[in-house]
Amino acid sequence: MKYSAVIFDLGGVLINLDYQKTIRAFQELGVSNFEEMYSQASQTNLFNDFETGKVSAQRFVNALLDYVPAGTSPNKIVQAWNAMILDVPLDRLKLLQQLHEKLPVFLLSNTNSLHVPIVRREWAKSTEIPMEAFFKKIYFSHEINRRKPHQEVFDFVCNEQQLDKNSTLFIDDTLQHIEGARSAGIQTFHLTNPNDLFQLFS
Repeated sequence: MKYSAVIFDLGGVLINLDYQKTIRAFQELGVSNFEEMYSQASQTNLFNDFETGKVSAQRFVNALLDYVPAGTSPNKIVQAWNAMILDVPLDRLKLLQQLHEKLPVFLLSNTNSLHVPIVRREWAKSTEIPMEAFFKKIYFSHEINRRKPHQEVFDFVCNEQQLDKNSTLFIDDTLQHIEGARSAGIQTFHLTNPNDLFQLFS
């Protein structure tokens, strides 16, 4: 193993996501321009603030209620927001477990307080082993008040864990996050096909 540590992204790398499902769910609720408000590449301040813990889940949901027809329940907003979260493939968890036995493995995810419980639920469908057992430490953006692609979040993780950036590998499916890690001096792998994970560590 040529790396001393590996930092994984979560969505699109370890757990499957479908952003279009959330976009369609909000369109069905009557938000015709949700795709403009939110996308994987560009987010409005509301979503950014929610992912960095500056906005509570209740405030986030209440803000979105302003965009839907009167009478829409907050639960409908939450369901639509969580629609993007899919399954956690067991083969990726097996690979993760094998890596964790060899070197320090970390999770760094841009996420929020509404998504995490659903992610944990899907994770538990694939394994009885809790998420924390697969990583030396988990970093969720809404808990550390920092998010990718900003260089400061990579510096924060590496400094806290005393990682050698030259031999630390960061894996993400989003190019701008990869570029942020590179600017921090970390080795990177842009994952465009989840199956490439197995070739990377074969």
